[in-house]
Amino acid sequence: MKLNYRVVLLIIATVFGLVFSIPSFTQSSEGKKITLGLDLQGGLHMLLGVKTDEAVNSQIKSIASGIKHFAEHNDILIEGLGVQDDKVVFELLDGDDATVMDEQLKTIEGTVVHASENKYAVSITPDAVEKLKVQSVDQAIETIRNRLDQFGLAEPTVAKQGIDKILVELPGIKTPQEEQRARELISRAAKLELMAVDEERSMRVNDLSGAEASSYGDIILEDALQPNLKHLVNEIPILDGTMLTNAQVGYDQNNRPVINFSLNSAGAQIFGDFTGKSVGKRLAIVLDGKVYSAPVINERIGGGSGQISGNYSVAEANDLAIALRSGALLAPIYMMEKRSVGPSLGADSIKASMIALIGGFVLVSLFMIVYYGVAGVVANVALIVNLLLILAVMALFGATLTLPGMAGIVLTVGMAVDANVIITERIRELLRQGLSVRKAIESGYDNAMRAILDANITTLIAAVVLYVYGTGAIKGFAITISIGILASMLTAILGTHGIYQLLEERMSKSKNPFKYFGIKG
Repeated sequence: MKLNYRVVLLIIATVFGLVFSIPSFTQSSEGKKITLGLDLQGGLHMLLGVKTDEAVNSQIKSIASGIKHFAEHNDILIEGLGVQDDKVVFELLDGDDATVMDEQLKTIEGTVVHASENKYAVSITPDAVEKLKVQSVDQAIETIRNRLDQFGLAEPTVAKQGIDKILVELPGIKTPQEEQRARELISRAAKLELMAVDEERSMRVNDLSGAEASSYGDIILEDALQPNLKHLVNEIPILDGTMLTNAQVGYDQNNRPVINFSLNSAGAQIFGDFTGKSVGKRLAIVLDGKVYSAPVINERIGGGSGQISGNYSVAEANDLAIALRSGALLAPIYMMEKRSVGPSLGADSIKASMIALIGGFVLVSLFMIVYYGVAGVVANVALIVNLLLILAVMALFGATLTLPGMAGIVLTVGMAVDANVIITERIRELLRQGLSVRKAIESGYDNAMRAILDANITTLIAAVVLYVYGTGAIKGFAITISIGILASMLTAILGTHGIYQLLEERMSKSKNPFKYFGIKG
């Protein structure tokens, strides 16, 4: 017997499969392992709703903030700037500035401008409103996914459901503390705003109603650290978190955790211009509608950086920094449905799936040995290597194994054997026609290859489509099928061919070579 390259590749594949699949079998702390999905290891299932109308309100405020900065930067005098009935309203004090202001307002996409006697009303078009609502859901999905990735959860599922709903599945969440932390990280708006304190009326904040504050263009906000303390700030923020580029945990002089944030160039310019004109006044740092600090501006602050301080633990500061880095949610989200999946349910699923997998493997193996003899043993060797390769590749890439994924493995067992059935039947047919063992093997593989490739390629295309357009468990099924098909091309076709070539001399010298393929002489 002489080794050939096909057998060498099969041996390499076997060693590779064993090395990278053993950690998943033993669940050792070392090496890469397959991640179990929510249906197998338990975790948290949530259905979230998105308040898309709030995204429109935020956009209107952002437009107002932009108009305010443009007017201040170009020395244009305006008054009465505020939001009324989903419109930004203001009045020009000098009609000569109308041309410049009109040109600026034309650059704001998706808006309609109504002007009469230097009084302006800027509203968002219906098409832009619908587009913004869709965008707010898509952005929420991306933001939540980024937060969970930085949080360190393995293979979270974040997918759109319907028009304004989001499905979130978090495998591995087992304790109430982990669940609470994950929920807070997901639902936190992380909306950062820098707002000017109304120094003229701030002493009367406890006597003002919300309506009175609104008439002055202000809003009343609670203090994050002292709930009884209120702040009166301008309704239109100086800038918001859309201009934030980074947020990292740091420590103050008392070694307490703080969040240091940085702004982009546009934000740094606005921040510098405002602080330069507001020396001696206070600037409120507002996060999710609460004032975390309102320091006095002692000098112009350049560089576009700031700090958020509060009563944080290190873990809370880290989570807040993650939320800020991943971006604020354009629209708030709320819990519609929450379900905890216990690990016991996953254990039952694994047990049932393993019974199906082992049972199917044993029955198929017995059939192949009984019906095809030595050829059946060769097919079973290839099948074992195929399963090892599937597990090894999934572990190597950190893929998630779900219940449908295990079904995909069971299906792969049948598909891998099917290729060998086609090849072996073709070889048996050629042997009956009187061809030599060598010619029967080579012609059998050549003739069967087209049918096998056609079947595998079409199935692989279907699996790729399932992966691209599917979510969660469907992706798991598609992954296992895809890896199984590619592995079977190596084991069931290349590997078995090599074994037959290795045994070819012995089979040719045998008095009854037909017995190797289950043919009674």
